[in-house]
Amino acid sequence: MSTWEATGVGSHPGEDHLEAVRVVFGEVPGLPYLPELPARGVGADMIGRTAALLIDLPVEVQPSGWRLTDRPGRDHQRAVDHLRWDLDGLEEIGHDYAGPLKLQVCGPWTLAGAIELKYGDKVLADAGAVRDMTASLAQGVADHCAEVRRRLPGVTEIVLQLDEPGLPGALAGTVPTASGFGRLAAVEEWRAEESLRLFEDPVVHCCAPSVPFGVLRRAGVRGVSVDASLLRRRDEEALGELIEAGAMFFHGVVPARDVRLPDVKVIAKPAVELWRRLGFPPDKLAGQVVLTPACGLAGASPAYAKAALRACKKAAQVLREDPASGMQQG
Repeated sequence: MSTWEATGVGSHPGEDHLEAVRVVFGEVPGLPYLPELPARGVGADMIGRTAALLIDLPVEVQPSGWRLTDRPGRDHQRAVDHLRWDLDGLEEIGHDYAGPLKLQVCGPWTLAGAIELKYGDKVLADAGAVRDMTASLAQGVADHCAEVRRRLPGVTEIVLQLDEPGLPGALAGTVPTASGFGRLAAVEEWRAEESLRLFEDPVVHCCAPSVPFGVLRRAGVRGVSVDASLLRRRDEEALGELIEAGAMFFHGVVPARDVRLPDVKVIAKPAVELWRRLGFPPDKLAGQVVLTPACGLAGASPAYAKAALRACKKAAQVLREDPASGMQQG
């Protein structure tokens, strides 16, 4: 049974990374993570931050966004520096931590849909370029995980989260071309499955509609992370099959932007009711479900970000202490 209970998705508001790390370790100690602070600018955003991990594929910023380039320049170095400073902060705050740690990176399909080739369209338009980028990313992520283990020797396991909000669009053929006038061809499901297998036991986070649960199940992912408000009844059978196959379910039940937070039992209720509809036994709920905010917290206030994580943890304790009672109430 998992003891993770609750965690965050990844991004935090503001520019004080040390404070964000303190909040994470204080509020979700069962599965803390390395927070991302995109408000710091170029290279701290999801795409640039992950591009800094690519091996032999430097990037730069153009008016249209991130693009592959011949040699590392100022933009690439800025992204590398942000990540190094973040790891310094993680080491400072978590130097004596013992337990699992979550790391988030942009997944290969979202990355390929966001970065342009040196001359022309997005990487996603070229199957060979996608393969090269995915292999580069897989190696860079492995190196990143090794660096974190070196800095924090007490980490017992690394939970790797691939952020893939662009995966449904890549599979559906709705990703726009670089010009914006056309759409890129739909990616075959087997290609997506093959690429995800290059990463070690990933949890795939997708805060977009039409999460491809079947693709994720066939890829053998460790878990899936979704926004509860985007789940539809028609998704539940495929989600149930994924959970039945042993995948962890990271359920985004707390809004990612400032709202008045309800009672923790109300926060826990969507997870309880979904579990009941799927027909799984109550005593398995807390061991396979991790409660999170609906998405990253970059758009929230610092005070709300802290409160949201705390609410996830308290709601998770409701699931753990009396899941059967919660199901009867639901």
